Amino acid sequence: MADGDGLAREHRRYLWGLCYRLTGSAADADDLVQETLLRALERPPARADEPMRPWLTRVAVNLGIDRLRARRRRAYDGPWLPSPVETDGDGALEIGVEPVETEGRYDLLESVSMAFLVALEALTPRQRAIVLLCDVFDWSVKEAADALGMTETAVKTMHHRARRALSAYESSRTRRTPELVEKTRAALGRFLLALGTTDGKALESMLDAEVRHLSDGGGEFFAARLPILGRDRVGRLLMGLGKRRNMAARFTFRMLNGLPAVVLEHAPGRKIAPRSVLQCEIGDDGSIRAIYWVLATKKLSAVGPVV
Repeated sequence: MADGDGLAREHRRYLWGLCYRLTGSAADADDLVQETLLRALERPPARADEPMRPWLTRVAVNLGIDRLRARRRRAYDGPWLPSPVETDGDGALEIGVEPVETEGRYDLLESVSMAFLVALEALTPRQRAIVLLCDVFDWSVKEAADALGMTETAVKTMHHRARRALSAYESSRTRRTPELVEKTRAALGRFLLALGTTDGKALESMLDAEVRHLSDGGGEFFAARLPILGRDRVGRLLMGLGKRRNMAARFTFRMLNGLPAVVLEHAPGRKIAPRSVLQCEIGDDGSIRAIYWVLATKKLSAVGPVV
């Protein structure tokens, strides 16, 4: 029984990691894992000798594609960002990032990074599933075709188009190293200090000339409704936020989506998020080239409170 329970936990962890990468949503991943395992109980594989993991993958991926399509059909207020998830300690095990290295094009930790998940938003749901199966979990074209009910030729064609759509991500891709982790943590600390003291010059000096700012309030809280691009515009936006918000809020550093992030708790106010997650993407020269700020309550279900 213990072995069976252990196997069930492994399936659950694998499925959760797959569904999270496919949808970018911790809440959707929870739902999809439950639905997949329920189908396994109610309508198990027709052949008793059929391996369970490919069967579970086929069910989960197709359910996830439907969920992703439904989400994209709904209007969304502002940029859509993934749900932040813990990737330190037990969190790393639960979302399937250990072991980190695989034979795939992207390792398991990179494939849950904010930068990668945001880049995947440019793909169609099927393209996204193919990239995950082939380039993250290292499935063959035939295995991916079987899972998706497609021909191998169609998978190859769609895979090629997906890779082309990810070319911008590939050209600026930064490998996660201990040095990058430390540089990111240090940059976040300086960023918070400049924001809290509304030191515009210090803040702008940290920003890449082509920096992007994406904030997701989900229509629930104040947030920029379009991506803000460029050092000058992003700097002015952040200075406005620093003056309007109580940036002396409580905060803590966490490892989220593979890199340091800050979980903030703000003084309550009208349309001001009481809690948010801030993460920066650092370039090779140490400048901040992307800022991801998640404020929507439903996006923070997988992140613990500030203690």
